[in-house]
Amino acid sequence: MNNEPYVLVLYYSREGATAAMARQVARGVECVRGIEARLRTVPSLVAPEAESEGGVLCATQDDLKGCAGLVLGSPTRFGNMAAPLKQFLDESSALWLQGSLIDRPAGVFTSTSSLHGGQESTLLSMMLPLIHHGMLMVGVPYSVPELRATQAGGTPYGASHWSTEAGDRPLDENESAICRALGKRVAEWALRAI
Repeated sequence: MNNEPYVLVLYYSREGATAAMARQVARGVECVRGIEARLRTVPSLVAPEAESEGGVLCATQDDLKGCAGLVLGSPTRFGNMAAPLKQFLDESSALWLQGSLIDRPAGVFTSTSSLHGGQESTLLSMMLPLIHHGMLMVGVPYSVPELRATQAGGTPYGASHWSTEAGDRPLDENESAICRALGKRVAEWALRAI
């Protein structure tokens, strides 16, 4: 087993857009030497016994406990994170009591079907439990040129994507670059904290 530190890229995705973002975030993490990306998902509440979703392993609390950094992703559900991801975080009370995640860097990402469907409020809602864990939030600075050029997704709070109501709009170049920039920044901060 590899003992290299890792950034946990943890997400829930039902239609595939958030999973595509997670893969781009993981690519950004992998650009940083000395740290790896650990891509994990959470199961649907309909089939919580699943060990994997779409070929990606489901996260355990040990994955969360052992991470050097975390990038959390969810589709928007009425301006909030999806219930399966919230449930996973709700189950992390033991880690909170132990202070396991204090001072570790974290970032967030989301996808929405409508252009103004709550991207920023979803990102902020995902930050709340991470702040309670004592994690250090990493956003996307305007020095990332794609943040100024994007016409769909991307915020300083975290990466975002607009998939359209039909879910047929893939990540564009700007959105993909913002995802990679977020993963890279969290990985760089994680190495500084080790």
